[in-house]
Amino acid sequence: MLPPMLLSIKGYSVGQKRKLTKGQQRRMQVNQEKRLARRQEATDTTWSDASLGEPEFGRIVSRFGQHADVLTEEGLVVRCNIRRTVVALVTGDRVAWRRSGELEQGLQGVVEAVEPRESELCRPDIYDGLKPVAANVDQIFVVTSPQPAFSDQIIDRYLVACEDAGIEAVIVLNKVDLLTDEEATHVRERLKVYQEIGYRVVEVSAHTNTGIESLRSMFVDRISVFVGQSGVGKSSLIQAALPELELLIGAISEGSGLGQHTTTVARWYPLAGGGALIDSPGIREFGLWHLPVDKITEGFRDFHPYLGTCKFRDCTHRDDPGCALRTAAEEGELDAGRLANYHRIIDSLDKN
Repeated sequence: MLPPMLLSIKGYSVGQKRKLTKGQQRRMQVNQEKRLARRQEATDTTWSDASLGEPEFGRIVSRFGQHADVLTEEGLVVRCNIRRTVVALVTGDRVAWRRSGELEQGLQGVVEAVEPRESELCRPDIYDGLKPVAANVDQIFVVTSPQPAFSDQIIDRYLVACEDAGIEAVIVLNKVDLLTDEEATHVRERLKVYQEIGYRVVEVSAHTNTGIESLRSMFVDRISVFVGQSGVGKSSLIQAALPELELLIGAISEGSGLGQHTTTVARWYPLAGGGALIDSPGIREFGLWHLPVDKITEGFRDFHPYLGTCKFRDCTHRDDPGCALRTAAEEGELDAGRLANYHRIIDSLDKN
């Protein structure tokens, strides 16, 4: 039998599973990353400049540590090493790379430089701040549906994130075949608000193929991302609108040995009609807690004509005297629902 002094160590009894603190988990993750980096350095493939070809241009399909898959101008995907001078490389980046004359450790070249990004999609991280996960995105499809429940508050959260990133947003109402008459009236009234302030809205059903052709036409020559809360039908919608994508994902999964839903990094999927879809669990949902209040306010494009016209510069747009936003909402010039959603988002920042 163990001596009594060994039965309890720092409050943990024998047989009790020790629960790590967030700080301990973070340190373990950092140490693991350092070990992987050292292992990578030990196995890194290096080529002399003489063994590399002339610079070529390509697009990052996906990144894995110090390696990346590059889509070449010929439409082939080659795996390359990444120069240590290249930082923050993400899916969608346009890069300059050089081809090796010999295949070493499965690598076919080196990524040497990244072109300036036109847009950047980031994911907030509680430890690392903002982490870029995709670059050069043209449009974000914000998917909503009557089931599990239509929520314009969630739509507004996504739109704020899109406005902050400077990426065009398209609102997609999926599962329109499930709308009751009463729901249809309410939902379309709310969606009309977004149309009036300049957002495109499309109604579709992955089940009945309603509006699918219209949605499909929006992918041509554009780089797109789908976002939306769980249960709105993003996956079924992608399968209905882009059947060729399911075949491509299946081929990649078969070749890599990974299941279709086990990918943890962003990946670029070229589309048959031109353009591409970037998919990753990390960019399907947005958090806003990293944004200051003024950025969130600017994310409501219909607020812009009234900003700076309140009586007080530090107006919170609630019960402050002379608030231009509240006055506009009371007079019907500004949608009161959007203003209420704005306050809910601001209130949620303190909770997070």
